[in-house]
Amino acid sequence: MLGLLITIHAIVSLLLITVVLMQASQGGGLAGSIGGQATNAIFGGRGAATALSKITTYLAITFMGLALLISLIGSPEASAGSSVIEQAQEERTLAPPTEGLDLPSAPVKDINKN
Repeated sequence: MLGLLITIHAIVSLLLITVVLMQASQGGGLAGSIGGQATNAIFGGRGAATALSKITTYLAITFMGLALLISLIGSPEASAGSSVIEQAQEERTLAPPTEGLDLPSAPVKDINKN
């Protein structure tokens, strides 16, 4: 299920990239240089901009919805609502072992010796 959603998400992202690049920007974009004449012939001069912007909106909504769905389905469930750090503290894996640990002591100066 998750693999299918990721595949659909990848296809939607590629379509979104393509549609955004086809839109005419102030500099002309790819719509003016590569496929601009074909989109003008299909949609008309003004219809191409509105159709591409609608397609972009639908693809963007689909992209965000799929991203949310994938993150909800693919996230591992937390056990009993505790974090990894709390679990490690309970298991004592974060604290160093104190048994058998010889700590160095500071040398004691004898004040009476001159």
